[in-house]
Amino acid sequence: MRAKSLTEQARRAQIVDAAIATLAELGYGATSFKQIAARAGLSSTGLISYHFKGKQELVDEVYAEVHRRFTAFVLDRVDRSGTALGELEAFLRANLRFMAAHRADTVALLQVRPHVSAADNADDDHRKMADLLREGRSAGEFREFDADAMAIFVLALRNGVLARAADHAEVDLDLCERELITLVGLAVTRG
Repeated sequence: MRAKSLTEQARRAQIVDAAIATLAELGYGATSFKQIAARAGLSSTGLISYHFKGKQELVDEVYAEVHRRFTAFVLDRVDRSGTALGELEAFLRANLRFMAAHRADTVALLQVRPHVSAADNADDDHRKMADLLREGRSAGEFREFDADAMAIFVLALRNGVLARAADHAEVDLDLCERELITLVGLAVTRG
């Protein structure tokens, strides 16, 4: 198999970016190669079909690309202060700030997540969150609780804010960030 040329990589990236914008605007059900091609300024949908075998391959690539962007954004902002609470707060803050800075990416990710063919990273997210909570508990920063159950709750709260903000652009993400961090802090620390 030959390596993709720079031009082919650039065209694939252009298509993925157009797909993200289209998914964010129209939703998964209404997104078609025709709308993506128009947004990308392509002369035909055949150029999409040349680079992607079908909608499923494009959906998988959109998910992978947005997940890469999201992971890089969050990891760049994770608190290295050495406290579990600091890391937990930084993680939640970075998640909501990604949504604020990259709304189309987040909406597209939420649109395609149920349709990706690859295994979702939800189990990995849960494991990492539970591990962080266990570390905070072991260090005496956090009260006693079941780390797996608390990880479910923390991620569900985060996911709920992101889903609501995706459907309602008027959601105040700064306010939600402050309240989410306060709520999670109250849930995990000794009162």
